[in-house]
Amino acid sequence: MKAVDRIEVCETPLDVAAEYTALQGNSGDGACALFVGSVRDFNAGSDVCGLALEHYPGMTEKSLQRIINDARDRWSLGRVTIVHRVGPMQINDEIVFVGVTSPHRQAAFAACQYIMDRLKTEAPFWKREAVADESGKPSERWVEARASDAAEMEKWSAG
Repeated sequence: MKAVDRIEVCETPLDVAAEYTALQGNSGDGACALFVGSVRDFNAGSDVCGLALEHYPGMTEKSLQRIINDARDRWSLGRVTIVHRVGPMQINDEIVFVGVTSPHRQAAFAACQYIMDRLKTEAPFWKREAVADESGKPSERWVEARASDAAEMEKWSAG
């Protein structure tokens, strides 16, 4: 089994089908788990009109590689892909693609969730939502880290 990592931070729309196809090819991997996150229209009690993500080039990719390396230390993985968008996005645009192949489904599922949980709590991305204020006037707000994401990470340190 050949281990292959692919990390990309881009401003262009994600091609989920192409990313899935690119994960294929390890004859020893019988499992593939995917997660795709997209821009939703509601958050923290407000209607959301759009989202913009910022990152620190170089630092972000190193952080994502560290997350993948840690996942590889925990599970037998073949190919791992993380593609994350930055820049302005509209409702329903895909933000992130995480794909993992492994000889067995349990490792693929667990590694995919672990990578996403780590990404949500550690990767240096900053989100700014476009929302309408109480009068309907457009405004922007920075998205704070959520306690629920930190709680999800807790289970990985216990196990």
